[in-house]
Amino acid sequence: MKKQLWVILSLVSVALLLSGCTEFNEPISKDSQGFWNEFIVWPLVSAIKYFADLLGTYAWGIIAVTIIIRLAILPLMIKQTKSSKKMQEIQPKLKELQKKYASKDAQTQKQYQQEMMKLMSESGVNPVAGCLPVIIQMPILYGFYHAISRMNATAAFDLGNFFIFPLADPAPALAIIAGIMQFFVLRTGPAMDNPQMKIMIYIMPFMIIGFGMALPAALSLYWVIGNIISILQNLYIYKPWQNNKTQPAQNGGAKK
Repeated sequence: MKKQLWVILSLVSVALLLSGCTEFNEPISKDSQGFWNEFIVWPLVSAIKYFADLLGTYAWGIIAVTIIIRLAILPLMIKQTKSSKKMQEIQPKLKELQKKYASKDAQTQKQYQQEMMKLMSESGVNPVAGCLPVIIQMPILYGFYHAISRMNATAAFDLGNFFIFPLADPAPALAIIAGIMQFFVLRTGPAMDNPQMKIMIYIMPFMIIGFGMALPAALSLYWVIGNIISILQNLYIYKPWQNNKTQPAQNGGAKK
């Protein structure tokens, strides 16, 4: 099931990317034709422009739109993190099932899948919940990328700066900040309790920094603000400071 979901996710990513790449760096307006322009890029441009006029700069417009988007998908994000937390809680039971159904024959593996899905259902774990926020955010992220690039190519828009960072150009310092924030997102989330996910803590921040150094600073700003919201969400749900207190006590109990 996970493989199928990731295949679908990859195909959606490629389709969305290719759907907008033909008009990359071309001017954008309300008269621009096509699904990508009419329902993703132009609505984002309009929202950024509206809040920029309201708040004074395009930087604050991007921040406002980012916060609104993240608040809109917050229920899904909370559902995802809660599902991840429950998944960690049932890991011992999953390992027991793996030992019980260790044989690789088709009948045994079918029983294992049935028992695993039953355990997940009883525990309130939804394996699809982890993919939904990613699927929803991908067109938004690509839309932001094209909105910023095409606003920069349109004479009517002047993106200006965020403090010392020109929003239309790459900003390595802001990209590094985005990468550091991504590290704290993962450090306060479920990756810390999952050995298989821990490698993400060290890979994802460098990926964000790499992309941020090549893409407009407006995207790094989007990542920074989004990651701040994710950190606050993780702190609320996971309470990592409680985990840090619990682990030494458990280790001490084991030694006794």
